[in-house]
Amino acid sequence: MTDKKRIAWCITGSGHYLKESIEIIFTLKNIDLFLSKAGEEVLKWYDYNLEDFKSKGIKVFKDTTASSAPVSLLYEDVYKLVVVSPATSNTIAQMCYGLSDTLVTNMFAQAGKCKIPSIVFACDTEPTVITQAPKKSVTLYPRDIELENYEKLRTFKNIDVVDNIVKLNQALKKWI
Repeated sequence: MTDKKRIAWCITGSGHYLKESIEIIFTLKNIDLFLSKAGEEVLKWYDYNLEDFKSKGIKVFKDTTASSAPVSLLYEDVYKLVVVSPATSNTIAQMCYGLSDTLVTNMFAQAGKCKIPSIVFACDTEPTVITQAPKKSVTLYPRDIELENYEKLRTFKNIDVVDNIVKLNQALKKWI
């Protein structure tokens, strides 16, 4: 791997550790941002402006094509790593069962097919999760299916599945 290879950072529709994920993004070099439609919405809810990313030299790709055209960059040897942070339980379920109908799930699936490592920061990982909603903290109680999907994803090859910011930073250190 060369230092010129980039990191593809994907955001889904969760606010769980969104602020911390974005703080990390702003410290990295050679990074591109990939947004699901829900990811684009959640950035607005949490008062993030895409121009702030662009002003830092971050290319922003939105989920605007039926075929997820930006995924083709994975075939060009542009990326050394795909990060999905934060990842909703819906995204985790799609990843577990091979569904790739959004830009983010397509990035994840194609990264696996191209043997590009991935890091996934899963949101619903414990029986009780305290998370930041746009206006206040809320307590959530993930269902058994969400916890099972999290455990299933952890068995996938070439993927670090993390459940907190410390582990996300540790996993990133291998690549930056």
